[in-house]
Amino acid sequence: MGYRGSFAAALLVAALSLESLRAEPLQAVPAAQASHATQAAMLDATWAGERVVAVGDHGVVLLSDDHGKHFRQARSVPVSTQLTGVSFVDANRGWAVGQWGVILSTTDGGESWQVQRLSTEEDRPLFDVHFFNAQQGVAVGLWSLLLTTRDGGKTWTEQPLQAPPGAKRADLNLMGLFADSRDTLYATAEHGQVLQSEDFGKSWRYLDTGYEGTLWSGAVLADGSLLLGGQRGTLLQGTVGGEGFRRLPTQSKGSVTSVAVEGRRVVAVGLDGFRVESRDSGHSFQDKQSADGLSLTAALFDPEGVPVLFSRRGVVAYQE
Repeated sequence: MGYRGSFAAALLVAALSLESLRAEPLQAVPAAQASHATQAAMLDATWAGERVVAVGDHGVVLLSDDHGKHFRQARSVPVSTQLTGVSFVDANRGWAVGQWGVILSTTDGGESWQVQRLSTEEDRPLFDVHFFNAQQGVAVGLWSLLLTTRDGGKTWTEQPLQAPPGAKRADLNLMGLFADSRDTLYATAEHGQVLQSEDFGKSWRYLDTGYEGTLWSGAVLADGSLLLGGQRGTLLQGTVGGEGFRRLPTQSKGSVTSVAVEGRRVVAVGLDGFRVESRDSGHSFQDKQSADGLSLTAALFDPEGVPVLFSRRGVVAYQE
């Protein structure tokens, strides 16, 4: 996937409270069916074959079989906690992650989901997930939480992560995941750090972008360079080797929550109506900030190259 709805990470970090210190584990409650589900905050979206699958608040999962024009709620989701990331490897098999470190899986295109992992003793949320194939996947979250699986999620192993340069320990929040066509995986993080793995998440190296703020989202452009989204309208472009990152000019100061790439087309969206688009592989961008200032949380492209957008108020109709 070339996009991540990392707005979820910021929401959860800000929302951590005394609820995390409960002495007794919480009981998972299934997501309720709601007539207004399409108005729930959606925090990530992806393609499952020809179907769009979006995840968000209250365990809501939305499905669209007409390329994002109409959505309906998934039939069965076993949790009502916030879901923050989603990844599919084909039309049927997918995974979603979220609060309480939950990992859900589906084998029917998102219609119904099952719990693979849930840690209610401590709210150490997972912010994103990426599967390379039906067996190998990675999930990341709070305080450098890094999980990998080699059996389709039947078992998840926490991987130790080395401290970033100049730090004594690895305690960065890992916000989003994205990969290139050769399965090189990237994780956006705090303090301008991007992590890179070439062995399916077993080992990582840090790419220092020179930026001091949190990087929420990212994608690989057609020429192989990285486009990263951060706080206050920050868009950085640089090489996969970590050298030469430069800040692209943007008018809006909304933090960049999601970046989507489809060929030469690029869209980046964010808080306070932030939206910029490129038709030349990211060489130049046009500001498309929405007049209502609605915070956008996730984006992807339909088969005709038109963005499908999501927000804190659900699905958003695209306007040129």
